[in-house]
Amino acid sequence: MRSLVFGVLAALGAGLVVACAPPPSTGGAAPSVATPAATRPLYIGGIPDQAPATLARSFEGFAKLLSEKTGLPIKYQPAQDYAAIVAAFRRGDVHLVWFGGLTGVQAREAVPGARAVAQRPIDAEFRSVFIVNADSRAERLADLKGMTFTFGSESSTSGHLMPRYFMLEAGVDPDKDLRGKPNYSGAHDRTYKLVEAGSFQAGALNMAVWDAAVKNGQVDTTKVREFYRTPTYYDYNWTIHPDVDKIWGAGASEKLVQALLSIRASDGPEAKEILDLFATDRFIVTQDSNYEAIRKVAAQLGILR
Repeated sequence: MRSLVFGVLAALGAGLVVACAPPPSTGGAAPSVATPAATRPLYIGGIPDQAPATLARSFEGFAKLLSEKTGLPIKYQPAQDYAAIVAAFRRGDVHLVWFGGLTGVQAREAVPGARAVAQRPIDAEFRSVFIVNADSRAERLADLKGMTFTFGSESSTSGHLMPRYFMLEAGVDPDKDLRGKPNYSGAHDRTYKLVEAGSFQAGALNMAVWDAAVKNGQVDTTKVREFYRTPTYYDYNWTIHPDVDKIWGAGASEKLVQALLSIRASDGPEAKEILDLFATDRFIVTQDSNYEAIRKVAAQLGILR
C-alpha cells in the first residue's frame, strides 16, 4: 500500500466528475434561479471541522472581504456536518466551498464542471497528527493496538481517511485491533479535547489545528502529546460551482478566483485575521488532478461514496 501514497502523490492523475445537479431549491439557502444576479447572494461555505464560533469568524469575514474585492453579494452559509456541505454544493445552494481533500473529490464527482481552484501552500504537503495521553508509552502506530481511539469526522481527509490508511499500512486495523470500535468526534478540536480529557487514549487530527492549538495554549500538553506525524498528501481546497458564471454572468468565477489569490495581510487587519484563521499567509492555484491520490485511497478503503 505504501507505494500508492508515495507513487500516486508524486504523479497525480485527473479528477473525476460523475453526476449532474438539479437547480437550486427555493426552500434552501439560495433563492430561485429567477432572482436577479445583482441581488441574489452567492453563498460560500466550508466543512465544519472546528467549533462553529471559529468557523463563523473565519467565513463571515471571508465573505465580506470577497464581496468587497469582487462587487458580488457574497454571504456565508454554515453546514451541520461534512455530508451536509457536500449535499448543499450538489444542490447549488452554496457556490464556493472550502473542502477537505475527500469532500472536495465527492463534491466534484457529484457536480460536472465543478473544479478545485485554490489551496494554501501547506495543502500540497499536508499531514495528520496522531496523539496519545501524555503518560502513554506509544512511539509508533503499531503501539495503538489495544487502545481506545477517536478519529474526527468520518468524511475528514486528515482526521479519518489518511490516518486510517497509514494505520492499516502499519498493521493496525481500526475495526479489529483497537479496544472497541473507533469513535468519530466530528471535528479536529473535539478530537484533541477528548484525548486530553482521557475519554480516549489516542486520536488523529489535522496538523494545522493541532499546531495552532499547541501554539496558542488551547491544549494541555501535560495531558496529551503528539507521537506520530504522517507522510505528506494534498488536502484542503476551494472548489467552485459551475453555475457561478450562469447566474452572476460570464467571468464571475474568474473574478472570484483572482480575488482569492490576491488576499494578503497587507489588505488590512481584517484580511490578516482571516488568513491567520485559515493558518496561511495566502492562497495559491491548485487543480483537480492534485487530489487524484485521495480519490484512489478513498476508493481502495471503500470510503468514497
